[in-house]
Amino acid sequence: MTLKAQWYRDRLAKKTRRGFCGYPVATVAFYGPDDTRATKVSVAIVAYEDADADPVERWFCAASDVRTDPEITEAVVRFIEQQGARSVATVDRIIGCPHEEGIDYPEGEACPLCPFWRDRDRWSGEIIG
Repeated sequence: MTLKAQWYRDRLAKKTRRGFCGYPVATVAFYGPDDTRATKVSVAIVAYEDADADPVERWFCAASDVRTDPEITEAVVRFIEQQGARSVATVDRIIGCPHEEGIDYPEGEACPLCPFWRDRDRWSGEIIG
């Protein structure tokens, strides 16, 4: 990993470790076809308590993991800084399928491309039902 790439990773980790420092808050979520490789990262800005997330940006990487892609990490950090986020919230795992219900597949159905998530709780990773 290049020094520049490590700098951006460290910068994002530092912002996350600081905890809640006020609004706006940037939320960072990773998605993938299973719980080992993230192919999508979504960053949303929440301007104030109970506000809808806006704007929302998404980055994709089919060939590798978005968590280790230096260009994507740089883009995420720049987006968060451009939006003036004072806090960054993220989870330490992949939280679901990268495809969007109602856009990539019909609402109310399971994603046909990601069977791993079909019967799995996205927050715990445990099989349900």
